[in-house]
Amino acid sequence: MTEVAKFYILSHICIAFIGGVLLLALWYNIRARFRQLLEEDDSQKRVDKGLLYLSLAMFVWVISGGWIFGGTIFNLTETRGYQLAINLFSIVNNMFLLLALFYFYYAPKFIYHNKKNIKKIVIAIVFTAIITFALPFLLKENNVVNGIRISAVPDLLLSAFLCYLLGVSFFRTFVYRGLKIIGYISVVVILLIFVSQLSEVFLTFGNDFSNNFIKIIAKTSLISIFLVLATTWVIRLASTPKPNEITIHFLDWSLVKLNIPTKNIYDQTIDFGSKTTQYKNLLKFAIRRKFAEGDSQTIPVNLGGEIKNQTYLTRIIENINDILQLDDSQKLDRRDLFTFIGESKYRLRIVPNNISIDKRLLEEFSESAENKDYKAFL
Repeated sequence: MTEVAKFYILSHICIAFIGGVLLLALWYNIRARFRQLLEEDDSQKRVDKGLLYLSLAMFVWVISGGWIFGGTIFNLTETRGYQLAINLFSIVNNMFLLLALFYFYYAPKFIYHNKKNIKKIVIAIVFTAIITFALPFLLKENNVVNGIRISAVPDLLLSAFLCYLLGVSFFRTFVYRGLKIIGYISVVVILLIFVSQLSEVFLTFGNDFSNNFIKIIAKTSLISIFLVLATTWVIRLASTPKPNEITIHFLDWSLVKLNIPTKNIYDQTIDFGSKTTQYKNLLKFAIRRKFAEGDSQTIPVNLGGEIKNQTYLTRIIENINDILQLDDSQKLDRRDLFTFIGESKYRLRIVPNNISIDKRLLEEFSESAENKDYKAFL
């Protein structure tokens, strides 16, 4: 092992350990300060769990680095047991990162709170690790062709897919938090993470110094991004209004009075005007939340559901922000008013006692509603 390689591995172990401890400390702090908010609903997106999985991924890096260092010192790198352990560490690390993305609100839709797709990807990760472990023994001297290690190609393809998921999730999260520069930096860091793995496949790529330099920069930067992400989650939770402090009063067609002290919104009257679709959708959620029970309080938001897509929910929030001319510190987020229950279903987050609807408005709506279930609720 060269001195450069020793420096990289030892630095990797120390940096990953410190990063894991810091993330774990932030996770503990979030759990302690926001337990009630996180557990207000069984379906609440548990950012604390996402943070926990990120910290566990860091500790896997620590163990993996220690194994590589020890295996190199004791000349175990050519043994099957050594390679099997490396593949197992890769599986566990990738699964922890994937499980963390499961709780990323701005992750691609096919993995955010989607257990079926997560299971499929986990199976793909395990299958890829098995192939990566088996190919060197099957190909033997043909494993390296024109400077390309064939057995490492499946793992590189899987890494490209996971880097795509991380890049999209981080970029969306930071952009929606008003941190565009960090969003772009996160994409560059994820790209460096992918580039740092090219030398495992393309044996002539770079040299010992440049490859290890890219690896240490990429992983250090990624841990820093994780810490910034955790900080944004703390700020987000601290500014999230509690369900029992929000009050909403439907005064008449298109008119709503809203009170959210956390956002400095006190009895503000909102006139949706010609935006009748957004007003009716908000009224539907309110009626179900106040008068229905159990699963009937939710509305499916999908192509075949009562509301066709999530854009309609976003427009409700955007209209409120625009009509009230809220600044960045006051602006509402979709999760302030709506809770995602699962299976494309959403529910109004306000407690039923804090919802009031004019009686004549209720009568008119029940008579004109296309979905006759509303008559049963009332």
